[in-house]
Amino acid sequence: MISPRLSVVMPCYNETATIEKIVKRVLESPHTAELVIVDDGSTDGTREILETFNDARVRVMLQPVNQGKGAAIRRGFQEATADFVIVQDADLEYDPVDYDLMLEPLLSGNADVVFGSRFQSGRPRRVLYFWHSVGNRLLTLLSNMFTDLNLTDMETCYKAFRREVIQGIELEQDRFGIEPEMTAKVAAGGWRVWEVGISYSGRTYAEGKKIDWRDGVAAVRCIVKYGVATRGQKPGHLRG
Repeated sequence: MISPRLSVVMPCYNETATIEKIVKRVLESPHTAELVIVDDGSTDGTREILETFNDARVRVMLQPVNQGKGAAIRRGFQEATADFVIVQDADLEYDPVDYDLMLEPLLSGNADVVFGSRFQSGRPRRVLYFWHSVGNRLLTLLSNMFTDLNLTDMETCYKAFRREVIQGIELEQDRFGIEPEMTAKVAAGGWRVWEVGISYSGRTYAEGKKIDWRDGVAAVRCIVKYGVATRGQKPGHLRG
């Protein structure tokens, strides 16, 4: 029998269409010890839905105003209490069934951090925007140039950590710049990083996708900022 050892951190903003379904899927995972939902100032009725969850594993944090996905993730990391922590978006793009894959390198003691790649997977993936995939690959390439990692998907939502690792990293980005910031600081810390292929069911803008080209530009700035700032901090070996 699987012992639940995973804190799921879920940033949430205006997700009435999906929040009930994704919470159900997360709680169905045998790995889920707790689900920390950080609502980032929703105004569409999401908060009212959050009040209806009565599973003891669900903890809801309410941001007083909309501050951004990064701010919500930072608060969720601070609140996490289980051995391992993973980020889960409040839409249906990422499938909690893949927690098995994400946790395997952590549970075996081989990894400190695991990235879930949408691009190195034999698992199902919805076909959507060509230029989004090009943008993601370019951002990953640029990030790799600064961090000296060989990731295939730096911008993935699915990043899992040993709890003491992520709670020991000081994060500051409020929006989507949190992804390159986390990556740069993990690399600078010399933590053992693994990558596994995951499934992906991307959504369209009509279905509620929020990221756009301006977030891509901001990501480039963060890659350069944190890549330059952390270069001199890299240890000469990977931590064991």
